[in-house]
Amino acid sequence: MSDRAVVLVSGGMDSATAVYEAIDRGYEPYFLHTSYGQNTATRELECAQALAEDVDAADFLHVETEHLAAIGASSLTDEGVAVEDADLDSDEIPSSYVPFRNANLLAMAVSYAEANDCSAVFIGAHSEDFSGYPDCRPAFFEAFQGVVDAGTKPGTEIEIVAPFVDWSKTDIAERGLELGVPYEHTWSCYRDEEPACGTCDACALRLQAFQNLGERDPIEYAQRPSYADR
Repeated sequence: MSDRAVVLVSGGMDSATAVYEAIDRGYEPYFLHTSYGQNTATRELECAQALAEDVDAADFLHVETEHLAAIGASSLTDEGVAVEDADLDSDEIPSSYVPFRNANLLAMAVSYAEANDCSAVFIGAHSEDFSGYPDCRPAFFEAFQGVVDAGTKPGTEIEIVAPFVDWSKTDIAERGLELGVPYEHTWSCYRDEEPACGTCDACALRLQAFQNLGERDPIEYAQRPSYADR
């Protein structure tokens, strides 16, 4: 019998690859998807559900976390904050940062894992995330592991697994293609639900990854600028 793992599945390519990585490591995946008022919430949920069917997930938990939208201060949830065009050379925290989102999501994932005797929680964060998002950094996950160890019932062992934390988006895409991830069932755009804009940060990093590998991203874009080798 395989171990069980909760996977935070956003509907995007990183979390989809994390699902297949967890399965490849011998885990039975329990999907946790959250809708927090983001611009593309409907599309992301559809993608997460399609992926769950693809892998015959053990369970699919969808949670509404509207408090993150109520808090605001992110272009993903606040209509008063514009989604910026991509600037892949910037070291600034982007407007798409949702304040302390991953702490909220991981807390729910650990609760779900503890209730279902799961031994791991997978999250698809990677190095190009933590350059701009403080809650995607290795130090954050290490610190959160301490919270999990201190805050769960005695005898509980739940590992926070960020398998791509030192990888680039191109590395993730390459691994996903090797594992057969159905990227047509994923969505990354911060702005639009159909087609993807092609010019926000998330679209740019995704397109760049496929372009670097000489592969065509299978989803539809309004524009497909060249981002390779930047």
